[in-house]
Amino acid sequence: MSEESKRPLLIGMTGGIGAGKTTVCRIFEAFNIPVYYADDQARWLVDHDVILKADITRLLGAEAYDARGRYNRSWVAAQVFSQVDLLRQLNALIHPRVYADTQRWVSEHLDKPYVIKEAALLRAAGEDGNSLDKLIVVQSPLDLRIRRIHQRDPHRSEEEIKNIISRQISDEERIQMADYVIYNNETQLLIPQVVQLHERFCNRVL
Repeated sequence: MSEESKRPLLIGMTGGIGAGKTTVCRIFEAFNIPVYYADDQARWLVDHDVILKADITRLLGAEAYDARGRYNRSWVAAQVFSQVDLLRQLNALIHPRVYADTQRWVSEHLDKPYVIKEAALLRAAGEDGNSLDKLIVVQSPLDLRIRRIHQRDPHRSEEEIKNIISRQISDEERIQMADYVIYNNETQLLIPQVVQLHERFCNRVL
């Protein structure tokens, strides 16, 4: 058996805020499929990865971390908010460490037919060497997404929620990147959609 066939498929999952990515991931996890939550892991790496902390400190200065060595997120956000090039440099430090961590994590699950990488922003499968085999996009109507976000974060106004959504890529752009779309619209059942993809990935029918 080749090394490629031994490796589990790496399936990306993305979608706009409020689309219900986490709900869909939980269903896959119920089928004993591991999920790598990339955004959460990136936050962990920024706080704990020694190499990454040193690189960020060199880029932004000592104030990037507090006296206890914790990432000063609000201060960093203020620095990069209006400096596109600085934000690009910061992301260029974080993304390779997340990529390496993803590869390490995949190697821990060689007994699985496939694993899932969930993130708010992912590129199309295979683009720029991102190593994804396929990309799932979770799609929900805008009004439903706004309602879900407001229920989850009642302190946010509708205007604030719409502003957050407007800063993300459009649904049309996501659909263009998608190999598969899961519709989380409260009219189509979620579990049968997940089961169908689960069976495809287990059989490596892409």
